[in-house]
Amino acid sequence: MSSPVTMPNWTGDTHHTMAAAQIELLRQASMARRFGRARSLSRTTIELARRAIARTMPGADEREILLTFVALHYGSDWAERLRRLDR
Repeated sequence: MSSPVTMPNWTGDTHHTMAAAQIELLRQASMARRFGRARSLSRTTIELARRAIARTMPGADEREILLTFVALHYGSDWAERLRRLDR
């Protein structure tokens, strides 16, 4: 019988017993719950990135902030394609 795979503690600031408990809770969670958590983390990360972009572009409208986000994360060619859709 093979032993269970363990995940290392990448954060370095979480006690190993707490990290193990968190991993176990994640393993026990349903697929829907895990997907919901991943979606929530992604949404938060995107929102924080857009806020950071907005801070560097005072006066920019929401569309320009979104296009800058696309350029930074997906490439300027995609941002340009989206710009052309507005014309």
